[in-house]
Amino acid sequence: MAIRVMVVDDALFMRTRLREILTEAGFDVAAEAENGSQAVERYPAVKPDVVVMDMTMPVMDGLTALKEIRALDPDARVVLCSAMGQQRLVMEATQAGVRDYITKPFQAQRVVDGVIRAAS
Repeated sequence: MAIRVMVVDDALFMRTRLREILTEAGFDVAAEAENGSQAVERYPAVKPDVVVMDMTMPVMDGLTALKEIRALDPDARVVLCSAMGQQRLVMEATQAGVRDYITKPFQAQRVVDGVIRAAS
């Protein structure tokens, strides 16, 4: 059975790229969201195995969404993505239970490895 993933990013082209990478690797992209608030709202119905989520988004950022999703489901597996140079946020995300951290621009194999690691 394929690993079910929810992709969360405010940029459509980034969601599309992630969906392509994940689908080509055999994952099931079960849902998408364009901000953290949508991700939190959709998470209980979708129950993905892994959430791949951008750190910086309007409405609700990835770090806040990570905390809210983990409040709903303490076993939630979340991989955060962002540009380089956000070490403080990475540390805070690690303390909040993030499973992995992927930098942009995405390298396909790094995305696949991060999702597999998070799902394990």
